[in-house]
This record gives sequence, C-alpha cells and structure tokens, in this order.
Amino acid sequence: MNEFRALRAPGISPTMSAGFKVDALKGGYTPFEFKHPKHKEFFWMSTAKSIFLLSAVLMVAPSHAQSDRAQKGLPALIQVAAGNSVVLEAQAKGTITYACRKEKEPLTTYKWIVAGEQGVLKDSEGKEIGTYSGPPARWSVDDKSFVNGSQVAVSPNGAKNIPFQLVKADVAGGQGVLTAVSYVQRVNTKGGVAPKAKCSSDNDEEKIEVDYQADYIFWKTN
Repeated sequence: MNEFRALRAPGISPTMSAGFKVDALKGGYTPFEFKHPKHKEFFWMSTAKSIFLLSAVLMVAPSHAQSDRAQKGLPALIQVAAGNSVVLEAQAKGTITYACRKEKEPLTTYKWIVAGEQGVLKDSEGKEIGTYSGPPARWSVDDKSFVNGSQVAVSPNGAKNIPFQLVKADVAGGQGVLTAVSYVQRVNTKGGVAPKAKCSSDNDEEKIEVDYQADYIFWKTN
C-alpha cells in the first residue's frame, strides 16, 4: 500500500498539499505533483528555513560543548563566558619572586609582595613552546604570537597554592596561536605562595624565589 506524507500549507486541503510520496514497493521517495505553483513555493521555502535553522544549531553546539568540557569543575568566578573557545592549553613551571616591602597603607606595615614571575610553557607532550613573565602578565610562544593581560578574578586553591585566576587580554598580537586571544585561565596551581619568613624593616627589599606550577588555558572569541 502506498503512503503519502505531505507538508500542508495553511488553508490548503490534503488533496492540494505538497510533498513526497513513499513508494512501498520500490522503496525511497518520489516527487508528489504540486497542484498549484504557490504550493511548490511554500514547500521549498519551508524546507530551506528548516535547513538553515538546523545548520545554525550544528554550528553553535560544538563551541558550547567545548566550553562546558574545558571548564567542568572550575569555580564560577574564573569561568569564561559563552562565545569563546579554547585555542591552547599549556603547562607551566617557574618561580615567583617575592620582595619584602612596605605596604602603601599603613606605611609602617611590611609584607611579601610579588616582584616578578617567570615560567616555561610546555605542551601536553612536554615540549617547550613558550614563556610566561610578569607583572604585567605576558605569555609568548614560539610562533612569535603573544598576549598581555590584566587580572579579572581569582578563586582560592588551598593555603599552600596560589589561587586560580582569570585574566582578560589587554593586547594580543603576532601571527600565531595567541593572536586575538580574549581570556587566559590559570588552573591546577601548585605552590607559589608567599614565604613565611619574617618581613620587616630589618630585611626591607629582601627577595625570595618560590617554585610554582600551573596550567594555562587560552581562549579566543568565536
């Protein structure tokens, strides 16, 4: 028995619908005759609209899925907004230099202040691909691209580790993987906290280097 599947336009009777006929004997679809040119126009306009909407969904879905996977389990404070995608992930090992200095307020209080940072960036296979330095924060990779940024937010990661961090790009240049980077996340941090040594007028401007590790995730606007 032959079966008809029709796409019906408003105000058009079943006998005037446009669509395809399913051939139960031969298999597949065969064109169904349109009774009026307007019916054919309605059918193809509806089909084109459906294809466009489906294409839009397929284009957007992967970036959202990637965003969700990359940030799964990360604190909300340092998550990157939708509309950005990961372009590079790098592991870093380096040192943070702390200097014993007077705080601005009150001027009689001394504190260990970050005076410099430097690290080596490696890919997932352990190959060196670039460097990190600061402040101000700057990441550079071997293809000559770079990004400079400013801190947007931090989230604690225990008393013995520097916090997770979200950095917004101020300048991203060169022609490479970091070109047009929008955000950088610092996650999976180990070590790097300020020394517990005494800091006072007795050792003003004394500097101590502390080892740290972290993963950096670089994002670019879609």
